[in-house]
Amino acid sequence: MKKLKVKKDYFLFILFYFLCLTTYSQDKFPQRIISLGPSITEELYLLGVEDKIVGVTTYCKRPPQAIRKEKVGTVIEVNVEKIFNLKADLILATPLAQQKDLEKLKKLGIKVITFPSAKNFTEICEQFLELGRIVGKEREAKEIIEKVVNFLTSIREKIKDLDKPKVLIQVGVKPLWIATKDTFINDFIEFAGGENVGIIGKGIYSREKVLMDNPDVIVITTMGIIGEKEKETWQRYKTISAVKNNRIYIFDSYKLCSPTPLSFIETLEELVGILHPEIYEK
Repeated sequence: MKKLKVKKDYFLFILFYFLCLTTYSQDKFPQRIISLGPSITEELYLLGVEDKIVGVTTYCKRPPQAIRKEKVGTVIEVNVEKIFNLKADLILATPLAQQKDLEKLKKLGIKVITFPSAKNFTEICEQFLELGRIVGKEREAKEIIEKVVNFLTSIREKIKDLDKPKVLIQVGVKPLWIATKDTFINDFIEFAGGENVGIIGKGIYSREKVLMDNPDVIVITTMGIIGEKEKETWQRYKTISAVKNNRIYIFDSYKLCSPTPLSFIETLEELVGILHPEIYEK
């Protein structure tokens, strides 16, 4: 009954957002935007306002066209003078951006909006819808979310009766850091028909604890990790089910750690193929 309630609440949320989004008048839409987050940049392209992007970070590499945009710094530190000279009328930031820089930009008369770190898939969709409203692409944002929800529903229907493998997603090393149950990566695992071995709140893990949890699948992100070397490290632990059954995978960190609503379902489909290859072999 609990799962049914969560699913019902999720779709009620989406419906609520569709009904409550308001429309800005054309003169309120920003014309010169600077994005300080990789997923924000990708979402702006999804919404079709890439021509209004005048600056991005050095980490904004998706889609490939974003690499050609003017660089204003990293997701943490930015060049305030350069941003001012670009005559931006809106800065879209993440919580990683230094607050002192954002305050300087606000004092220069530039509007700054900081999107909090999304904790789950629902919040990813919520922020995307809000972004669409801000840049005057409300309809496009709603259409994308509708497509995402429909696809998610079909995927979950396919896997609802399948066994759930235990999954570990590694997002850091030295110390070993894994995805916990209170992050949107947990939604990746659960929506793909798996069970996260991580707990709530504590991402730092030990190899010994992994041995005890005995995951069926290990996914290594490439964020700050030399993937192949880390895979070799895991292969020394011969008693882990994921090792015995050759189910260790290296995954693009951008896909898992900086998703847009659309890339979320694209990545989800890949994970379903990893956790439940049988549904694609039929």
